[in-house]
Amino acid sequence: MKDTKIQWHPGFVAAMNLEFAKDREALIFEKEYNLNTKPLEIDLLVIKKEASVKIANEIGILFRSHNIMEYKSPEDSLDIDAFYKAGAYASLYKSYGETTDAIKAEEVTVSLVREARPESLFQYFREHGYTVSNPYQGIYYIAGAVLFPTQIVVTRELDEASHIWLRALSERMEKQNMVRLLESVERLSGKADKEFADSVLEVSIGANKHVIEELIGDENMCQALMEIMEPQLLLREKEGRKEGRKEGRKEGRKEGIQGTVDTLRDFGHEDSEIKRAIMQRYSLSEEEAGEYL
Repeated sequence: MKDTKIQWHPGFVAAMNLEFAKDREALIFEKEYNLNTKPLEIDLLVIKKEASVKIANEIGILFRSHNIMEYKSPEDSLDIDAFYKAGAYASLYKSYGETTDAIKAEEVTVSLVREARPESLFQYFREHGYTVSNPYQGIYYIAGAVLFPTQIVVTRELDEASHIWLRALSERMEKQNMVRLLESVERLSGKADKEFADSVLEVSIGANKHVIEELIGDENMCQALMEIMEPQLLLREKEGRKEGRKEGRKEGRKEGIQGTVDTLRDFGHEDSEIKRAIMQRYSLSEEEAGEYL
């Protein structure tokens, strides 16, 4: 049974900030951009500060001044109606300029992002005379009956090394992919990058609990995993220690350990896995660890 509580869209916005990290200073990111009324909402609007800026990431090569991005989570379908809806959002956005034709049609693009290739939609394109080209791995340009330059980004087909953040928004992560993601998170140094990576990691961990269970069961990975999963694992620990200082360091440590136990439970781990994790992290005996479960 799929976890319907996974917040895919914030993870997508964070992933795109990391994808465009090299050019982030030249861009403005407007998440959940309102189109007049609340129900009409663009997942992510990316505006170039200067129209002449060239984006290094191939997802942004199509970009003009105003770029509408719609993200479909693994549970969402991408059919012809969703395709037209994204085009309609772009049309509404263009029409809402401060003056007539303030936003030029040729300066608007549409990007639809989904993990799996929408085969039925591509079949529709073939049957109705659209032209589909594949200029870059995992990126498809759609020409024909479209008002704006349009691309479909299939994240599963993107190069993993170059697009690790978008590839992480999946329920099909394998152990080696998760290790690579964790290593990428660990290499980040900037505060903003770390915060964006935490958002992506939270989604990826929540969607791939089976992989995390494997890693926690790996003695070589367990300690590294506990460290990299900050702040998800350590936030409660730090809060517990802060609160516990009033009652002494021993109580603070207990609160910290209990916070880690509670967080791992939130991620759906069994008591046996949690016991093994806290035994390693806090140098507890099996009996001592059992007291926290």
